[in-house]
Amino acid sequence: MSTQTKTEALRSAKEKLSQTKGHNVLSRLFDDGVFTEIDTFAKSQGDFAEVIAAKGCVNGAPVFAYAQNKDLSGGAMSVAQSAKIKKLYDLALKTGTPVVAVYDSIGGRLSEGTQLLAAYGDILRMSSNLSGVVPQISLVLGPCCGTQALIAVSADIVVMSDKGSLSLATDGSDADVKTNAKNGTAHITAEGEDAAINEVRRLIPLLPSNNLDYAGFPEFDEPDGDAILDGGSEIELQKDYGCAVKTSLGTIEGTTVGIVATADKTLDGKACSKAARFVRFCDAFGLPVITLVDAEKFGCLKAAAKLTSAYAEATTAKITAIVGDAYGAVYTAVAGTGAAADITLATVDACVSPLAPEAAAVIALGDDFGGALKGAKDPKAARAEVVAKFKEEKLSAMNAAANGYVEDIVEDSELRAKIAAAVAMLSDKRVSTLPKKHNNLYI
Repeated sequence: MSTQTKTEALRSAKEKLSQTKGHNVLSRLFDDGVFTEIDTFAKSQGDFAEVIAAKGCVNGAPVFAYAQNKDLSGGAMSVAQSAKIKKLYDLALKTGTPVVAVYDSIGGRLSEGTQLLAAYGDILRMSSNLSGVVPQISLVLGPCCGTQALIAVSADIVVMSDKGSLSLATDGSDADVKTNAKNGTAHITAEGEDAAINEVRRLIPLLPSNNLDYAGFPEFDEPDGDAILDGGSEIELQKDYGCAVKTSLGTIEGTTVGIVATADKTLDGKACSKAARFVRFCDAFGLPVITLVDAEKFGCLKAAAKLTSAYAEATTAKITAIVGDAYGAVYTAVAGTGAAADITLATVDACVSPLAPEAAAVIALGDDFGGALKGAKDPKAARAEVVAKFKEEKLSAMNAAANGYVEDIVEDSELRAKIAAAVAMLSDKRVSTLPKKHNNLYI
């Protein structure tokens, strides 16, 4: 075969690959559509392997990404596809670079039998080994069912388009985007492929390249009003799941942080599980955790223990602001000694109590509590008045500060500045922990 013939064959192969959907997706993901492919011409049963693997930049940040190529055998998983993905994971580990995996596949090449099972197992193992070392994002643009779904949800963040489907069931049941958003599997959802790709492009700059890197920007926009995060920086995760807690990534004066904000007085099981996973994610990559507390109690013991464990084990910077109520176990788990918070702030109207205020008043006041209600024309109103007075005198933010339970009391208008100062102060925090594999509470 002549050089000219070989050159023409090469150009033909490149042209074919450049027109596939997987190539198109990566062109939209990477800056200016520029990327360097890995194992470009690898073959799978006579045709090109069913995935495009590459490295490029996303908003200036280096990223490895692979996109299952539905135009080639339906993007079916194969031994050849697995080999390309494994090589990409290996390079990501060696270079400390984030990974974006794009899923759009009809399933697996069943003709490869047990070899296919081994291929799935290798990818799942390598993805798990990368967890906590480099950020991993799954982008589900089409079908992703069975074992591939298990691999996809092992990532740190799952982004789904409205055309994506994600389920362990191979028949595709309970796989739609609304179901996955409601059960917390999908962290971010978007209408259409372009919107989903853009969500990934927004995420990447907020994340460090690896667990030894720093995440932040030299420039930032001031927020509108009394918001804590820099203007336009917030990305909320799992907003349709565990709604008693809100979890968001964003920046404070250019430094990426995680925000956990209670949105209900009772933190139920889903909310606790959601917050626990988010805290562990932030801790894995050294992102400061800012917790805004206004809650009275937990609604699920097992999930509460999970959340408590996540805070206690986290060694990243932990800053808590009590912006309303913080009672009993809630205070201890996320704001007090149980959480090992580095800094605990409170707003002027905050209430910190070892029990619900009424119970605390009954115990602390003893006979005086009942005596204050004697002869009252409206016992219910009188009871509320006694409790309110007790809260003001014994459970106030000032009282908590006097007893060392909060480091500072701040006005709402200065909360952002105080938190920013705490983040800066703790930027060099380093903690050595006892040698062990892990605790056994995150179950």
